[in-house]
Amino acid sequence: MYYKKIRVLILLCLAIGFFGCSNEKKTVEAPKQEKITKSLVPANAEIKGQNFSVKLSDLKAEMTIDTASKEIIDTPSLTGHIIVTNMSKDIVDIQAATLEYLDEAGKPIAFKSGEKISKVTSYWLKVIKPDETVEGSIDATIPRAAIKEKALGKIEINLVYVPSPLKRETFTLTEKVE
Repeated sequence: MYYKKIRVLILLCLAIGFFGCSNEKKTVEAPKQEKITKSLVPANAEIKGQNFSVKLSDLKAEMTIDTASKEIIDTPSLTGHIIVTNMSKDIVDIQAATLEYLDEAGKPIAFKSGEKISKVTSYWLKVIKPDETVEGSIDATIPRAAIKEKALGKIEINLVYVPSPLKRETFTLTEKVE
């Protein structure tokens, strides 16, 4: 009798374990978001102006997309390196570098409602002597339309600096997202 109870108990435990576990389906969900990095073409550029020489390198657009709809979720960012050389005879105090995004026709590409706007890179705040260079990084946002519609034709860089008197110089790059 004792062995019958143990045998029934063991069979009952096995039945509960077998049938209880077999109904569970374990599925692994795929990530819903994916981070993508696209290089700008050309990724390196050098421009010379009246007072400055600017070298840009490693220009990349980084974005997060929804894997199901392939839509860009948040505002893409533009990253890269910048080297500015003072070619003037004056000492200049660089305050910031602002970025404007233009299409093939030269018209500005606007940020849409809800997009994060960060077009100013103000990392220097440094006085540069003649023939001296300063290096830094670019970390700004870029409109979704410039990437989604591949409308980006040029990036305009405005260096804001203080010599004696206040001046502003504009550089234009021809860039495409691929």
